[in-house]
Amino acid sequence: MPPAARVAAATTPPKATPAMTATTRHIVLLWLAWALILIGFQRLADWRYQPDRPDEAVEWTGRETTRNAQRDKPYLMEPFLNQQVSWDSEFYLSIAVGGYDDPLVRQVEVPGGTYAMNYAFFPLYPTAIRVVAAPLSLLGLNAIATATLAGVLVSLAGTLAALLALVALLRDDLGEAGALRTAFYLLIFPTAFFLTAVFTEALFLGLILWCFVLLKRQQFVAAAVLALLATWTRATGILLLLPLLVAWGQSVGWPRLRQPATWDRQVWLRLACVAAPLLAYALWHLALGTPFHLVEDHWFGRSLTNFQRTLDGWYNAVDEILTNPLPVRRLYYVMEFSAAGVALVAGLLALRRYPGIALFCLAALAAGALTGAPQSLVRYVLTLPVVILLLGRLGQNALFDRAWTLTSLLFLGLQMYLFSQDMWVA
Repeated sequence: MPPAARVAAATTPPKATPAMTATTRHIVLLWLAWALILIGFQRLADWRYQPDRPDEAVEWTGRETTRNAQRDKPYLMEPFLNQQVSWDSEFYLSIAVGGYDDPLVRQVEVPGGTYAMNYAFFPLYPTAIRVVAAPLSLLGLNAIATATLAGVLVSLAGTLAALLALVALLRDDLGEAGALRTAFYLLIFPTAFFLTAVFTEALFLGLILWCFVLLKRQQFVAAAVLALLATWTRATGILLLLPLLVAWGQSVGWPRLRQPATWDRQVWLRLACVAAPLLAYALWHLALGTPFHLVEDHWFGRSLTNFQRTLDGWYNAVDEILTNPLPVRRLYYVMEFSAAGVALVAGLLALRRYPGIALFCLAALAAGALTGAPQSLVRYVLTLPVVILLLGRLGQNALFDRAWTLTSLLFLGLQMYLFSQDMWVA
């Protein structure tokens, strides 16, 4: 081959193979069918039967799950796509429609003043809702219905991005079939209904999984941008500095790490990218940080520094399992503990193969488990990719694949229906 031809061949990017195109098509069609099935099921189940109220899953949920409990929450009363909103959806919709100081949302008195409960939530997801809602306003829906539709669309787009990222991340390790199976496990995870709801889980997963893919490809600048955006989506995004740091160290190599004098411009640029989550959090804190911490600590009971409250919460959870006569209360906390235990094991097992991802997930798990009572852990685990990665590997066994699919689907159906009825499912 002539030299010019060799240069051309070396610099021409490879064409997408038919298998890759077929896989992407498969993912898109699976995602579309999944979205229609889940949203449709929630609506059909609502027509068929009603739950026994109130929900006593946690000591405080009884008063929040009566038949008229939503009357003072206008963002949760809009009938359009109502099965896709509950609990924290109120605040994301409120920020998108009325801003952080929206007078329609509940206010909370904390030391230092009175703030809207919106201040406990990060800005990227409601900002995306507002952007998507702008063209949707042409449909003639009211402001809350338009924002709800926009929120569902943002979540669905985040889910599709997460599925494509999983395939890109796992294709080399598990093959095409294994990567597709892992993506399917994400769609049927017991809390996967949050990926169709007005919640941040889908957008966050899409951002962090593509961040991991880009780090695998050593595209540090693009990965840093996604890490920054993820930090503006959920507080645990700041922990992406761990996989960024690990990827930077791996790209430099241990011998050069001990000799900073040999670092070139690219090494320093990649090191600067590690700071992207810290920069994002600092900018957020500069803008709204004080109200965020006050509302989180004094109303939602989440704080890294109140160790006694965390210990009391875990002690109470164990006591509920051992002594409470209500089966629903015991089951709820068993599920919380089980989710945390599975995530911990999955994180430890992933340390060798995926050190950056594992460190991120273990740190995020600790942040969720050690900042208050053990509540909502089954939802937090959805955003810890090590769990899905472990399931993908175990799914290579046909018996596990079928057993887990059946188990996961049953729990998904149960929890999805409870969520659509505003019952407490984290």
